[in-house]
Amino acid sequence: MPFQEVVEAEGHLIDSHIMENIFDKVVEHNGRFEVQQFRIGRTNSEPSYLRLKVEAPDDESLQRLIASLLELGCAPVDTGDAALRPVERDKCAPEDFYSTTNHHTHVRSGGKWIEVEGQRMDAMIVVRDGRALCRRLWDLRQGDPVVVGLRGIRVIPEAKERDRLAFAFMSNGISSERQVETAVRQTAALIRHAVEQKQKVIVVAGPVVVHTGGVAGLAALIRNGCVQALLTGNALGVHDVEAALLGTSLGVRLSDGRAEEHGHRNHMRAINAINHAGSIAQAVESGRLRSGILYECVKAHVPFVLAGSLRDDGPLPDAITDMNLAQDAYAEHLRGAGLVLCLGSMLHSIATGNMLPSWVKIVCVDINPAVATKVSDRGTGQAVGVVADVGLFLDLLSKALA
Repeated sequence: MPFQEVVEAEGHLIDSHIMENIFDKVVEHNGRFEVQQFRIGRTNSEPSYLRLKVEAPDDESLQRLIASLLELGCAPVDTGDAALRPVERDKCAPEDFYSTTNHHTHVRSGGKWIEVEGQRMDAMIVVRDGRALCRRLWDLRQGDPVVVGLRGIRVIPEAKERDRLAFAFMSNGISSERQVETAVRQTAALIRHAVEQKQKVIVVAGPVVVHTGGVAGLAALIRNGCVQALLTGNALGVHDVEAALLGTSLGVRLSDGRAEEHGHRNHMRAINAINHAGSIAQAVESGRLRSGILYECVKAHVPFVLAGSLRDDGPLPDAITDMNLAQDAYAEHLRGAGLVLCLGSMLHSIATGNMLPSWVKIVCVDINPAVATKVSDRGTGQAVGVVADVGLFLDLLSKALA
């Protein structure tokens, strides 16, 4: 195999199973490897080091292998600065652009390694004025110098937790057999830890929070300062207002689960009431809206984002119907997050996971185990799934943090 490259990796390679993944990846690409140097870290803080010669049957296979190894933190040893190519037209990247992961990334520029800012997956890297920044395809402008190829790039995958606050359930995957009470206690401890570290706790929620009786629990968390932003869609806003004003959710009485007569129009009555007030905040200030999740957000000055969609009725005047603007609003509030709770929303959970760097923990609660699985399968490996009724989970969590 005449096509070869020497790569190196550094970090907690053994206990995070990174090294065995590197070896497996070489074999998967029909290549061969030779360990040239390996040093084991002797303490929790000391990293291990691996220097590896990899070979492939042709140059195309070698480049594919290097691209796969790069995501595992393996970078070529003999590398210069990252190659840059200017964008020729707005929103159009060069053909061989480097597509980011959600892991810590550095690029080499001017002989120095620069940490990439705003880390997220599926973005391009723009290098300018000594800074490297993640940019969505939508945000690229003519003349932006974009990183191309695979040289001059280092990716640092998240290592297995050693001394930081992390629980066994954070590495147990997704299981319907996990006790809800145990998951609640551990999630409560994660929230306390994030607050102590002055990191934001963000809630991403779907309308099922209202349907399952989780309004009181989530409202209590917001009221008690455990939530720094709420990211959701128009649907939760509508059902929350409907429940507060009319006692129903999609026309079903929350008190006894029975259908309200002519209740099918209640959600439209809720939207109409907010339209008359002008906005959610104005409805609270006027006294029209006196309870609920959004009411507590307004009273506690907790920002919320209502992202619109094609199926929305109304929508509420606060809903952001431009998807790019809604994504920007989500990303803005996710900055500085230490923990994200995803509650009963596959769409918004996956979207949020794609925006987050891999060092931000996600607890995904849903009665359907496939939701948490899909979030992880789409690259958000730091997400842990709790299979439970969202309303029950929120009730227990609010009591644990009371």
